[in-house]
Amino acid sequence: MSDLLAGRVAIITGAGRGIGRAHALELASHGAKIVVNDYGVSLGGELDGGAESPADEVVALIREAGGEAVANGADVADFAEAEAMVRQAIDTFGGLDILVNNAGFVRDRMLVNTSEEEWDSVIRVHLKGHFAPLRHAGAYWRAEAKEGRQRSARVINTSSGAGMQGSVGQATYSTAKAGIAGLTLVAAQEMGRYGVTVNAIAPVARTRMTEGAFDTSAMAVPEDNSPIVAWLASEEAADVTGRVIEIDGSTMTVENGWAHGPSRAADGRWKAADVGTGLRAMLAEAPTPEPVYGA
Repeated sequence: MSDLLAGRVAIITGAGRGIGRAHALELASHGAKIVVNDYGVSLGGELDGGAESPADEVVALIREAGGEAVANGADVADFAEAEAMVRQAIDTFGGLDILVNNAGFVRDRMLVNTSEEEWDSVIRVHLKGHFAPLRHAGAYWRAEAKEGRQRSARVINTSSGAGMQGSVGQATYSTAKAGIAGLTLVAAQEMGRYGVTVNAIAPVARTRMTEGAFDTSAMAVPEDNSPIVAWLASEEAADVTGRVIEIDGSTMTVENGWAHGPSRAADGRWKAADVGTGLRAMLAEAPTPEPVYGA
């Protein structure tokens, strides 16, 4: 066990399986005390109803390896339950230093076949499920800073290449993940004054969310993402914030999001008849967008 995260307290959402499970085991191996959150749902978001939750299994593995962990079954998109989860970390381990927002599920559909319920459920778990824990953790860190106990706090959100470049058949998921990238940028600016960095990863991995959708035989495994999360969660990472980092096996890529490109100014308000000429000239100067996944 290394001491990169020794004594630091982390909440990891959706940590019972897949990438979240790998994060929990990795951060614990570096000395972090872990609140292992998992609501215990299927790939499509339905409750599994098993006797032992996936979170309990991960907690047992951490404890067997000599670490400290507790299970949490909160619905992270429920505002009150997210608050109680943050309070559990503070009451159990004496504070909170790290929040890894990872929980989510998919309900892939072509846009014209997507139901209102499918849209609402995916947006809720990914986007509100990031906001609610971040809101309550942020309030705690702000209060600590005001009392002269500023913590070297870290937030690692989970976006996706689908949110950066788009993905055919995943309009809802892509929208949620793009929103998480935007939330990351704003939170990094607003919370920096309290000693908090906020970054996001766009992980690539063979999990139950990707298996069955396409050939995953050559994809990276969940554990490939977690060392980067461990470093971002450390006190060493104080100078890195507001970034989205794609991880694909052994390759890290810093994502470049929306940025101002070529521009034209009209003499007064644009006339509709002139827009096409001006816009096409700008598009000719702008970089060609990366293709949407699956296009």
